[in-house]
Amino acid sequence: MPPNWNLLGHTWAVELLKGHLQRGAPRHAYLFTGPQGVGRRTLALRFAQALNAENSAQPGDIDPEHIRSQQIERMQHPDLFVVERQEGDRDIKVDAVRALQHSLALAPYEAPYRVALLRDFEHASNSAQNAMLKTLEEPPGRVVLLVTAESAEALLPTITSRCEVLRLRPLALDIVSQGLQEQWGLPVEQAELLAHISGGRPGYALHLHNNPEILEARSTWLDEQQGLLAAPRRTRFDYAEGLAKDKDSLQAVLLVWLSFWRDVLLRTAQAAAPLANPDRAAEIDQLSQHLDLNRAKAVVAAIERTLGLLKSNANARLATEVLLLDLPSP
Repeated sequence: MPPNWNLLGHTWAVELLKGHLQRGAPRHAYLFTGPQGVGRRTLALRFAQALNAENSAQPGDIDPEHIRSQQIERMQHPDLFVVERQEGDRDIKVDAVRALQHSLALAPYEAPYRVALLRDFEHASNSAQNAMLKTLEEPPGRVVLLVTAESAEALLPTITSRCEVLRLRPLALDIVSQGLQEQWGLPVEQAELLAHISGGRPGYALHLHNNPEILEARSTWLDEQQGLLAAPRRTRFDYAEGLAKDKDSLQAVLLVWLSFWRDVLLRTAQAAAPLANPDRAAEIDQLSQHLDLNRAKAVVAAIERTLGLLKSNANARLATEVLLLDLPSP
């Protein structure tokens, strides 16, 4: 495997983790933070592979062809335990943490270490986070905990303080684009577009590439938004009624619209930052020429407010209707 564990960017983090293994001193707990799609889970799994590598040339090396590495990559190794929010649940339950603690108390099955991957642990209930503290304070031997979260601040301070924190940030767009071309063979135009849409998050860029229906939905939602800007109030109400029937879909639509209107705000402010939606540059430029800075800010704030209301279980249809009335008309 390449020196950087076949990752796009985050070289400093790979070198830090390799250094721990080369000194024979891995920490008992690591916290990988950063936005969704930045590479937290991938880096954690690469570290688990290196930690449990067999017959490697030197500590920190990974053989991607070895059966153990492949099992860890698929999160199906008997000494790897994954705790994450289950479909339909609002949070990670305390029972999942207690079951994990029971498993970690046993000796490794066949690898040097038992590894626990706690994904998106900001979604753990307070009781689940508090239960996890016991393991962090008194970790069993031959156990390493790998926690991922959007930010360290989203977790209890007592959890963060007991972990080695690695804060991952989005990469430069040209690095993501080049990596998509060289490592995954994407054409230049597609690689550049995905780098922009993902905001420099390589994992999300690859997710978009592997799931083209997401890009198709994005185009549909942006086209529909353009139509709504010229639509009368009745049409906007009808659209809101249909959209609000599926809250998950509604949130996805609003996140795409938010990205678009942030681009409009950047153009209105004449900022030099790259667009997240360069394929919509003509529409963005046209709107920025007809709106002042305060109006563009107001639309961004309205979408952010609506997303906040949805998280607090407000009436989805009413919140969407108010938002659509706030959208400007030509």
